[in-house]
Amino acid sequence: MEHKKERRKLAIAILISLFLHLAVGYSLAAFGGVFSPTLPPEETPSELTIVDLSEPPPPVSKNPAYVETEPSKESVEKPKDQTFQSNANSMAASKVPPKGDLPLPSQDGKDRPDLNLDTHDFSLQTQGSQPQPQAQQTTAPESKPSPAASPKTKPSEPPKASPSPAPALTPDPEQLAMLKSTPPPPLSAPEEVEPSPPPEIASSAAPPVPRPKPDSAASNYQAQKQETRIAGSISNRGPSSVNTVGTPLGRYQKQMYDSVGARWYQHTAQKRDLISIGTTRLTFTIDRSGRVINLRVAENTANEAFASVCLQSVQELKMPPIPEDVASTLPPDGLQEELTFILYAN
Repeated sequence: MEHKKERRKLAIAILISLFLHLAVGYSLAAFGGVFSPTLPPEETPSELTIVDLSEPPPPVSKNPAYVETEPSKESVEKPKDQTFQSNANSMAASKVPPKGDLPLPSQDGKDRPDLNLDTHDFSLQTQGSQPQPQAQQTTAPESKPSPAASPKTKPSEPPKASPSPAPALTPDPEQLAMLKSTPPPPLSAPEEVEPSPPPEIASSAAPPVPRPKPDSAASNYQAQKQETRIAGSISNRGPSSVNTVGTPLGRYQKQMYDSVGARWYQHTAQKRDLISIGTTRLTFTIDRSGRVINLRVAENTANEAFASVCLQSVQELKMPPIPEDVASTLPPDGLQEELTFILYAN
C-alpha cells in the first residue's frame, strides 16, 4: 500500500511540474516584448512654417467673362441677369427650345471649342471709294444793270416834281432812274403801258454740281464665325443671343480683339503657303499705358510659322491707355488676356 501511495504522489508531482513549465513558457511568449527595450525613432529634419495672420492675403481679381455683341442684337435696355460683359447690351434669346443648363441659347452647329452664335465670313475694315475732287469753276464777273433797265412809259405828260430848293439847273430825266423809282401809272390811264423785259443779270456763281456717290461703302472689321453646337437653358424665342451688359472694359476688349484679329487675317493670307493647321494659345498683359508685356506662347499644336504669325499680330498691337474707371477694376499689372488662334482644315 505504501508503494502505491508513493507512485501516486510522484505522478501528481510530475503533472504539477509540467503545468508550471507550460504556464511559465506561455507567459514569456505573451509578455516578452513588453519588457524588451524599444528602438530609438529615426531622426527627421524639423520643418518651420511662418504664417502671418495679421492681414489676410489680397484677393486676386479675375477678368469677367466677355462675349461680343453683334450690332444687330444690341439693346438699349440692360438685362436683369447680367451674365456676361460685352461692348453693348443684349437680351438673351434662342432659336430652339432649351436643351441644357448653361446660360446660353441652344443651337445646332459644329463641335468646336469657341463660342459663336452667328455664321458669317470675315471682312477687313475698308474706307470705301472716295469721291473725286471737283474741278474749279471759273466765276463770271458780276454785272450791274444799266440805267436803261427801268421801265419806260409812252410819251405823256411828265410827272410833276415836288418843289425843292434845288438850283435852277435841272438834271437829265434819264439820270433820275438810278436814284428813285418811277411812279406807277394811274388806274384810269387811257393809254396802255408796254412792259419791258426783265433785265438780264449774269449769275455770280456756277450752279452746284452733285457729288458723285462712292462705288463701295465703308465697312468695319468682322471676324469669321460659324455657329457652334450648344445645349443651353434660354427659353426666349429669337436670334441666338445672351444676356450681356456693355461696360467700359468690354468696349476696351472689343477694340483690342478687333485690332489683333485684323492683323492676324492679313498675316495669315500673306503666309498661307508656310503655315499649318493647328492651335496656338498666347498669354499676355496690357499695362496701364496700353503696351503689351509678358507675351509668351502657352500652347502650340501648329508649326513655328503659324505661332510666329500669332505673335506678330499681338506684338503690333497699339492700344490707348486703359481708362481710369477700367484700371481701378484690374490687377496692378493691367489687363491679363489669353487669346487662342485656331486654323481649321476647312
